[in-house]
Amino acid sequence: MTAEELNKTADEHFQHGCYEEAESAAVAALNVARLSGNSLQAGRAAVFIGNIAQRHGEYLKALEQYQLAHESFEVIGDSGRIAITLGNIGRAYRNLSDYTTAAEYYRKALALDEELGNWRGVADHTGNLGNLFLLMSDYPNALVYYQKALSLAEQTGNAAAIAIHTGNLGNIFLLFADYPNALSLFHKSLALAEASNNMSDTATQLGNIGNIYLAMKEYNIALDYYHKALMTKEQLGDKVGAASLTGNIAAVHFYLHDYTMSLQYYKRALGIHNELGNKAGVADVYVNIGSNCKMMGDHAGAMDYCNKALELYTEVNNIAGIANCTQNIAGLYSDDDNAEYDPVLAERYFLRAKELFEELGAKKELYETHYCLAVLFQLTRNWEKAFTHHQLFYALEKEVLNEETKKQAERLNYERKTAEREKQAAIERTRLEATEQLLHNVLPPEIAGRILGGTKLIADKLDTVSVLFADIVEFTSLSQDISPEELVKGLNAIFTIFDELAEKYGLEKIKTMGDAYMVVSGAPIPRSDHAQALAIMAFDMMEAVSRFNPFLTGKPLRLRIGIHSGEVVAGVIGKNKYTYDLWGDAVNTASRMESHSEAGKIHCTEDFVRELRMRNEELRMKDKELTGDNSQFIFVPRGEIEIKGKGTMKTYFLEKAD
Repeated sequence: MTAEELNKTADEHFQHGCYEEAESAAVAALNVARLSGNSLQAGRAAVFIGNIAQRHGEYLKALEQYQLAHESFEVIGDSGRIAITLGNIGRAYRNLSDYTTAAEYYRKALALDEELGNWRGVADHTGNLGNLFLLMSDYPNALVYYQKALSLAEQTGNAAAIAIHTGNLGNIFLLFADYPNALSLFHKSLALAEASNNMSDTATQLGNIGNIYLAMKEYNIALDYYHKALMTKEQLGDKVGAASLTGNIAAVHFYLHDYTMSLQYYKRALGIHNELGNKAGVADVYVNIGSNCKMMGDHAGAMDYCNKALELYTEVNNIAGIANCTQNIAGLYSDDDNAEYDPVLAERYFLRAKELFEELGAKKELYETHYCLAVLFQLTRNWEKAFTHHQLFYALEKEVLNEETKKQAERLNYERKTAEREKQAAIERTRLEATEQLLHNVLPPEIAGRILGGTKLIADKLDTVSVLFADIVEFTSLSQDISPEELVKGLNAIFTIFDELAEKYGLEKIKTMGDAYMVVSGAPIPRSDHAQALAIMAFDMMEAVSRFNPFLTGKPLRLRIGIHSGEVVAGVIGKNKYTYDLWGDAVNTASRMESHSEAGKIHCTEDFVRELRMRNEELRMKDKELTGDNSQFIFVPRGEIEIKGKGTMKTYFLEKAD
């Protein structure tokens, strides 16, 4: 098999959680790629091996493989894969508790993806930096980076990333014990995951909600969510997720003091971690089983499991794990109920834990260690050392509390600023929505869309449209007999009917001028039947006015209509008050047709007749009239007349066929 084929096999096994088979295929791919000098496939194989090592908790091995992959991708200049690998190296350092170096690699990956314009990658690395700050208990910075990552994910439309980063924000509020906000964010993330049918993240968010209820000591509800999440992870074949959730269920039973059931679930989790070869996961479960044994009075069992855990943490170089495990062993030796009670060994292990916590900069754990040492020295009546460690405990406790207070203040300040930004964003959205609505009210939808899309100047040449002008006959004298209110109300009623007709036939009202009404067919969107559509509307306008007199004068209303077809320029004018308008000889000619028309008549040009005839082959001349056997129109020749500003023109009256 080729290196590419072997890598494909490794990928398939990895996706199904078959890590042993995946690693075997990836190692074979790496060997083949090296022999053939294929740097791309060598790099891909090294990444697979590194990912499997990460799953096994073998972080030094993972780091070695990622660095090998980085060198391979550097050879071929594959910047995209280099960025991904830099992120992987950062993850390995994070798991090795070297947060400074991890941040350095995350930022390198971030800068490279920014240079490449890979915004999804930028969002991922930004989120990883948030994870790093979370581990360092720098919650304000974690909040900032998670918010940035979420914003980037929203900009790129990455639904899966939106769900993940929303969940990350929820974890921050969980740590702040702000359970309502955390719960709201987790439910939002859950809805996003379910909407995109992302079953893996659905299970993750169900587990997060379980964490909330666990923190709230709503143990039965927490169990319900954990079991739902576990069922989904098992259906997906996600053994890593299943192991974690099984451990969570065990923890709930532990808090319920059901140590027998807790032990059963921890052993199930242990079996999965062993199957995966995840040494760090096995070590974590050993620690928890040790706690179970201690609560059941089995100090020997507790010591045995803690020592097993310490051995594994040391093997994978997990400093935080080593420190916590060392602290637990010290606690067992300092317990005078334990048959192996040994204050000398207890002191030795506590001091070793202290050194490790100092190395990690874990102040909270460090002051707890000083407290334990103070209590130990009190029991052994070593008052001087007890006093020293009490002093160190109080000093560190005060420092940690001050830092927590500062972080809390920073969080509240961040939340305040976030609320202000969201309020301003809501105002801007409302203003934008109002602007959009206004534009859609005064402009054709297509034109409004172009303006909202950023088009500064709209000017379109349309080769053939049909333009109609309509005017109410003897309106001046009519207006003298009614009040201003009746006049405006009546005109509004008439023009509203005309607007409805224009919408019905897909035409565009241009404007009203006093008692005159202008409409165009074939703009802003060209249409081949523009003449026919406008002719039909003209008849409907006539009929509507004949049946409707809103002025209550007892006198019938009549329209005078003019129509012409031709070329126009259409566009938008105005800066604050936009107007969509038409210009050109066709507009002037249509207006002249209206002014030279007669009451109750539709006056049109020969160009309009020709346009309508081109679209309707049934139209023909018959007995001095232009008609058609199956046509609804009759054009009665008016002969040649003198049109102001146009000279002599041959025009027609449009009538309905019987």
